[in-house]
Amino acid sequence: MQKILIVEDAKMNRELLREILETDYIVEAVENGEQALQVLQDQHDGIAALLLDLQMPKADGFTVIAKMRENGWMDRIPVLIISGEDSVEIENKCFELGVSDFIHKPFVDSIVKNRVRNTIELFNCKNQLEKQIEKQSETLKKQEQIIKIQAEQISTAEAFNKLMMEYRCAIMEVETRLNVLNAMFSEEYKRNPFESIKSRLKKPKSIYKKLVKKELPVTIENIKETIADVAGLRVICSFPDDIYRLAELLLKQDDIILLKEKDYIKTPKSNGYRSLHLILSVPVFLPNEKKYMKVEVQFRTIAMDFWASLEHKLKYKKDIDNMEEIEKQLKVCADSIEALDYQMQEIRDKIDASNH
Repeated sequence: MQKILIVEDAKMNRELLREILETDYIVEAVENGEQALQVLQDQHDGIAALLLDLQMPKADGFTVIAKMRENGWMDRIPVLIISGEDSVEIENKCFELGVSDFIHKPFVDSIVKNRVRNTIELFNCKNQLEKQIEKQSETLKKQEQIIKIQAEQISTAEAFNKLMMEYRCAIMEVETRLNVLNAMFSEEYKRNPFESIKSRLKKPKSIYKKLVKKELPVTIENIKETIADVAGLRVICSFPDDIYRLAELLLKQDDIILLKEKDYIKTPKSNGYRSLHLILSVPVFLPNEKKYMKVEVQFRTIAMDFWASLEHKLKYKKDIDNMEEIEKQLKVCADSIEALDYQMQEIRDKIDASNH
């Protein structure tokens, strides 16, 4: 049987609570806060719940709560306040201090039993859940350490470094072709189809984690065959139609192969994300061979790139208040950005038409 500690200066109330609870629990009762703190000092690991009066001589209930908080006992022992007062301010103060529930005088047997039982069960569930989360966090930390070590080992392997060099060459190849198209487009239409290009090579840790998630061995072949975005470029355009024009011109080149296309401009993601994603196979001219490598190219407008950058930062933030409300606001912003992009494109078309 679990032990309950009752702290109440009125003998009649102590005995009444003992009588209600002793069929289900081992009950120990003391008459003031000093005695309670002594029992807690000696037996805090063995007490399932504390029923605590607030107004007592020597040390009142708030003194006991303060000492329990100081010693960390509130994390292990649920406290139920037994009180004749019906003050909202006092109840709020107690809840803010970590009290689990209230039992009001005069005592009703069924209410006392149910509140004590429910409080203990809920508190035990909370503690078990916290322990489980803590255990999972430790496991995740260990997994992260293993991933880090494995990733470091991969990054020092000669075959892996050779592969990364080939992906870098593929990025340069696509970037060069885009710059050529930009120069030709600028000459013909007197404006540039894109504002900037950002490139990135996936880090060894991210590659390792992706293969582990796919439950695949970490091999050079699996990297090449199953991960399409090791090499990536982001092309930032001024207007939506420039995105499609530039993508079309790039895909017209006879030695570039389109492996996959995801058009999140025509069919946005549920969060409002809009971008055109192309997975390409592009030729890389090495000293002794010509080899095709996969490259992911993302096309976005300037406004959507700003939106995506903010959304990405929030995605990896923890403990953000009102996350659901922020996500709704981001969706509204994304829809507004789309409307603005096409309005600006329409204005540009009018300006171009008036110059001809």
